[in-house]
Amino acid sequence: MQAAAIEDLRERARRLGVMLTPAMAAQLLRLLDELAQWNHAYNLTAITEPEAMISGHLLDSLAASGDLAGTRIADLGTGAGFPGLPLAIAHPERHFTLIDGTAKKVRFVAHAARALGLGNVEAVHARAEQLHPAQPFDTILARAVASLPELAALARPLSRPGTLLLAYKGQRPEAEIAALPADWALVGVRTVQVPGLEAERCLVSLRLS
Repeated sequence: MQAAAIEDLRERARRLGVMLTPAMAAQLLRLLDELAQWNHAYNLTAITEPEAMISGHLLDSLAASGDLAGTRIADLGTGAGFPGLPLAIAHPERHFTLIDGTAKKVRFVAHAARALGLGNVEAVHARAEQLHPAQPFDTILARAVASLPELAALARPLSRPGTLLLAYKGQRPEAEIAALPADWALVGVRTVQVPGLEAERCLVSLRLS
């Protein structure tokens, strides 16, 4: 793998406030190689151009890196493993449970975790409402899954008082925030400028009371 590509990814991650080791950056780029190979057969992502995959998958996922709380992290509707896989690479000290209802996507997540040696990743094929975890999660991630009120309902059975729900959104979703159930408090809305991504991006943080 080219050293220049690794260093370029590290520099762009630094602009998000994420410090990657060279080994982490190499793992992230290998993740995209694995995704590109599987995508030919299984159609896992509509983003296929390499540069767009770096910004739209890797860097966009890493944008929430500094917002994570606790050690038990769930990624609801992970799809092909985003944001969970990049965050698991960047945070080997945390355990990530990646959940999706589409079997082929969960198979890819499990394959990628094995191929990259990610012992802190568990791939779960299930709908969120079917899950009954033995322990609640500290942080729950959701990227392009549902509206905030719907996410709050999906996340509640996986949560405890104090659980953080981090939702990746485009523009600040004022109407969704106004419709939040009373037991989820708005912690904040952080605008994110993802290198290489022109679309508006923000992270909405909620906490269960």
